[in-house]
Amino acid sequence: MDALRILVVDDEAAQRELIGGFLRKQGHEVLLAGSGAEALARVRETRVDLVLSDFKMAGMSGIELLRGVKAVNPEIPFILVTAYGTVETAVQAMKEGAADYLTKPLDLEELLLRIGRVSEQVRLQSAVRELQAHLVERHRLEGIIGESGRMQEVLALVKRVAPSDATVLIRGESGTGKELVARALHFNSPRAAGPLVTLNCAALPEHLLESELFGHEKGAFTGAVAQRKGRFEQADGGSIFLDEIGDLSPALQVKLLRVLQERQFERLGGNRTLAVNVRILAATHRDLEQAMRDGAFREDLYYRLNVVTIQIPPLRERREDIPPLLDHFLRKFAEKNRRAVTGLTAAARDALLRYDYPGNVRELENLVERAVLLARGPVIDLPDLPVTLRPGERGPTGPEPSRLPDLLASIEREAIRAALERHGGVQTQAAAELGISERVLRYKMRKHGLEGRPDS
Repeated sequence: MDALRILVVDDEAAQRELIGGFLRKQGHEVLLAGSGAEALARVRETRVDLVLSDFKMAGMSGIELLRGVKAVNPEIPFILVTAYGTVETAVQAMKEGAADYLTKPLDLEELLLRIGRVSEQVRLQSAVRELQAHLVERHRLEGIIGESGRMQEVLALVKRVAPSDATVLIRGESGTGKELVARALHFNSPRAAGPLVTLNCAALPEHLLESELFGHEKGAFTGAVAQRKGRFEQADGGSIFLDEIGDLSPALQVKLLRVLQERQFERLGGNRTLAVNVRILAATHRDLEQAMRDGAFREDLYYRLNVVTIQIPPLRERREDIPPLLDHFLRKFAEKNRRAVTGLTAAARDALLRYDYPGNVRELENLVERAVLLARGPVIDLPDLPVTLRPGERGPTGPEPSRLPDLLASIEREAIRAALERHGGVQTQAAAELGISERVLRYKMRKHGLEGRPDS
């Protein structure tokens, strides 16, 4: 047990000296107070790890002192000692926030045991608080690296909007970091201690997506062997992030609209209306305005979602952000993979700075991770980069195309090929990395003559 600073409070001098002397011998720092008023003054003026107080004292009782201490600092543990022990007294003490309760005549060994127990509880609570604070701080603006004027505008908007409960629509191409912005919005909000639940609306077929969003009752469909809470219930008291919301079917758009309007829904197969307290964050790479004109996206849902819009620019439009991102990912993956890779040659850095990154920050991140793993020495060189990034070299399909459509097709093919290679041909994982659906991925694979193994 770690040494504590313990405040011993008793209006009987002999009793407090006895207890104080015993605790000092155990290595604790001891402060003494002969009254509740004196004890409160000590708590206000100095750090106290634990208060050990007699219950019945002249002037201010132990219960009154307990209330006073909790008003000054509710985190200070408090142990009450009394010669008038009853069940009612113990219940009252615990209701007021006492950590423990002892009766006289005091067993000093038992006291030591109780102090050790309280000390361990305090240590664990402190560790939990530190961990929570670390997680919150970690996610505040983690990964949102941007020195460009446009990204500084994005960060400023995130900071202004985060403290509110407003619905936010995050827009941008695949791979620009929309989920990072959603995390920053949540962890900079009053809901930071609550859950952040995420769901990619493009990753599941409609019949499964409805169950994921709203949950289901036992027997709602074949295989529903038990009641299951959906993502909205899981997010109660926190935030829900609906990625690729532009891929929702018309039927689910209607149901989502009700949740946005009323914060109410029913589980699949149920008839009981459930209410949730949740903030909604959504993201899409689609042109929702065009989707509305095409009749694929509801206008009323669009205007419900579009309370605040945060537009993330593509990486090719903020090239000044590439160098700090390069350095960040290099450190990250060198540490993660325990590789002694410390930098890039001028040629490799120049190639990475000139590239247009159709896959945006996600593609840059993947390129750096690949280069760190393949690097032949402590410095990444041109041969460690994909052939499509090496100026003047031939790619796998022959000479680099000179026409823009051909160039874009070549880049797309290489990105798909590399994603499939990284994931062993598993199309679900490759599609998720690329930010497209499996259906679109299969179409593009046929288009480019690529083969991948079907998911098992």
